[in-house]
Amino acid sequence: MKQTIAYPIENRLYLSITDRCTLVCEFCPKTQGTMQVHEYDLTVDHRPELDEVKAAVGNPADYEEIVFCGFGEPTLRLKLLLQVAAWVKQYGGKVRINTDGLANLVHKRNVVPEMVGLVDALSVSMNGQNEEVYNQHCQPQLSGSFEAMLDFLQLAGAEIPSVTATAIDGLEGVDVEACHQLADQCGVAFKARKLDIVG
Repeated sequence: MKQTIAYPIENRLYLSITDRCTLVCEFCPKTQGTMQVHEYDLTVDHRPELDEVKAAVGNPADYEEIVFCGFGEPTLRLKLLLQVAAWVKQYGGKVRINTDGLANLVHKRNVVPEMVGLVDALSVSMNGQNEEVYNQHCQPQLSGSFEAMLDFLQLAGAEIPSVTATAIDGLEGVDVEACHQLADQCGVAFKARKLDIVG
């Protein structure tokens, strides 16, 4: 079976460029043993390179936006992500990254300036109003992840046109209103998501 690199949902095109992640979220379908999103199987047999991703996209302007989002953290492949984003912008497309917000922690530098002009929107998974709740649900593999995510939100909010923190309504102990207030403090927008709803 051919690996799914790009998969459309409504009028957006989602890109799966890695299966690696900095979190092991208990609510993630991958953690629960399935690689299915909508009707798409996102099982990875290799990590695609630039030409493969371009071929999978076709014309970026055909879609409302190109969204980096799969069962892996797209910023772990930052070089490829930025190359694809630059190409998408060149052809008149819009770019969004769905991320855990840990890119700066992973790459040990502030990567937000590298995204300026290439990334139109960021959706950052907050999923907890404090470190205890965040750790319970997201099971980060790097220490200091919660604070790093909040720092990333503030840095990105100052430079990227649209930045939204998200939290899943219905997870045990998650106070959605407190998450909203935390997003306000970081200077970014907030969206409550529903469990198992992708798109």
